[in-house]
Amino acid sequence: MIGHTLKELGVEKEVVPSHFSVKEAVFPFDRFPGVDPVLGPEMKSTGEVMGADDDMGVAYMKAQIAARQKIPMEGKIFVSVNDHDKRSIVDIAKQLAALGYKVISTSGTAEVLSKNGLQVEEVAKLGEGRPDVLDLIKNGEIKMVINTPAGKKTKLDEAKIRSGAIMHMIPIITTLSGARATVNGLEAVKKKGFTVKALQDYHSAK
Repeated sequence: MIGHTLKELGVEKEVVPSHFSVKEAVFPFDRFPGVDPVLGPEMKSTGEVMGADDDMGVAYMKAQIAARQKIPMEGKIFVSVNDHDKRSIVDIAKQLAALGYKVISTSGTAEVLSKNGLQVEEVAKLGEGRPDVLDLIKNGEIKMVINTPAGKKTKLDEAKIRSGAIMHMIPIITTLSGARATVNGLEAVKKKGFTVKALQDYHSAK
């Protein structure tokens, strides 16, 4: 692109960085009350940020902070996933519990987690008793939401929960991969903490 070959620029072999860089998109969902923060094919990002660190988990958490996500270091985490994801969420929920978080779920997910030896606080679904999960969100009791879409049958209730979380500045995760990365990031930060280094220092490291 600049008229020179890599060899002419002194690049004789692939450069493998000694650190990790995680890019995160920034979404303006908090500016649109009532909007369901589930991504479709449309481009809704208003920018991108990056976190860098020698540890993958810490780099991921730095990217979340730069994207204005208030990832909690303690408190109650609401976990509710579709049937397809229930088996996979067990290890993630156990990791959260091991890190000191309290896991809250509605009946379906709570049953699966309980059968796998996890202590779960069950909360009512919307329209099935009070307080329900939206009440807990409004009261500030829930610090993060992990909710994977379950299809048309529960779409309206799920949308209310997700938009409620956004309105109250509660981080929400809608994929298993995102949940896994977040939990790994929390574990890394709790063990190692944060360090700050200039981008130039990362790239000058041999």
